[in-house]
Amino acid sequence: MKKLLLCAAIAVFGLSSMNAQDIKFGAKAGVDFSSAKTKVSGFSITNSETGFYVGGFAEIGVSDALTFQPELLYISIDGDGLINVPLMAKFGVSEKFNVLAGPTLGVFTDVPDGFKSFNYGIEAGAAFDITEALFVEARYNIGLANLIENAPSGVSSKLSGLFVGAGYRF
Repeated sequence: MKKLLLCAAIAVFGLSSMNAQDIKFGAKAGVDFSSAKTKVSGFSITNSETGFYVGGFAEIGVSDALTFQPELLYISIDGDGLINVPLMAKFGVSEKFNVLAGPTLGVFTDVPDGFKSFNYGIEAGAAFDITEALFVEARYNIGLANLIENAPSGVSSKLSGLFVGAGYRF
């Protein structure tokens, strides 16, 4: 599974070099407010943690208002790590304000027994360009994968999170 995710990330970033005139690269970092929601027979328990994320991205221009933005992020939550690959569509609402949405794939770096290492979800948010190079953003990730291995009916555990940070385009 990790090899598949790595190959997908390499393919996305490799394809991005095909038309270099409409491509920008950058780095980003910020804080992650994550929550793990576990449901058992109608009852739910939520556990919240604060962590950080750091990584890189590419902006591939599709049209004047639409950009494809693949990313490769490392997310640390309470000492545990997640390699995350958001595949975002970025829509320019105005000259400085953008909305983003898309699927995200992830692989946990250390998985306890009884849990899956692969995670996926949907992410949406907004970004504001302070300058041409510097921006701030906020996003929410809705985890869709049940992270419990061989979970019986009515039992699930999903990871979601709010990301707030800043980035720099090179």
